[in-house]
Amino acid sequence: MGRSEARGPREAPAREDAPGAGGRPYTFVNMAMSADGKISSVARRQVRISGPEDRERVDRLKAGSDAVMVGIGTVLADDPSLTVKSAELRKVRVLGGKPENPVRIVVDSRGRTPVTAEILHKGTGDRIIAVSERAGTEAAVRFRGIAEVLVAGREEVDLPLLMGRLHDLGIRRLMVEGGGTLICSLFASCLVDEFTTYVGSLVIGGRDAPTPVDGPGFPGGNEFVRLSLTDVQEVDEGVVLRWRVRNRR
Repeated sequence: MGRSEARGPREAPAREDAPGAGGRPYTFVNMAMSADGKISSVARRQVRISGPEDRERVDRLKAGSDAVMVGIGTVLADDPSLTVKSAELRKVRVLGGKPENPVRIVVDSRGRTPVTAEILHKGTGDRIIAVSERAGTEAAVRFRGIAEVLVAGREEVDLPLLMGRLHDLGIRRLMVEGGGTLICSLFASCLVDEFTTYVGSLVIGGRDAPTPVDGPGFPGGNEFVRLSLTDVQEVDEGVVLRWRVRNRR
């Protein structure tokens, strides 16, 4: 198995995928996990799992997406900006008539995103906070002028409804970067088309350490998510596995 060849920084990734089903964006999850399947420590502190080559790969994926989505847990734990890091990739986006950064989305049922969060202030581009009805009015006031608030669902964010609204906004390719609870909910709603994992060369351990797909899980049988392996690449000191979801809607 040969090492992958990193694509040049001037080249944005090709869009090889088909649109998502039922009027929603094509949705792919990209995660990094340890060799034992953990995405951070028991203390839920961020762990550097991948290396520079993989970080460049992720930046290219981000630059080729219309939007990047995370859950509120990821925002509170890691405070990511979700910006495109490469100046050349940002330039390619602008030359193609797009904003420097994809739309950045937080799924946040109760509207708990701090108004000082990096995702709301770092870099240019649009931001969306997706909330439920119980947070709608207050969230609209809190995020006025810094993010668009989309209300979808009564008690929790209704993900199929949200996906339809994102599609209506012109979002066709959606990258999801975590966390495990959001990813589990997306899988449970049959909203994931592709699942890509970087498996790093370390063991984190811990019964309660988070995994790429947390939440209640799936009882078994037809409820398990079935995948087909489409690509394997050695990157840095680990491996990238790219899977297509077989039993999507």
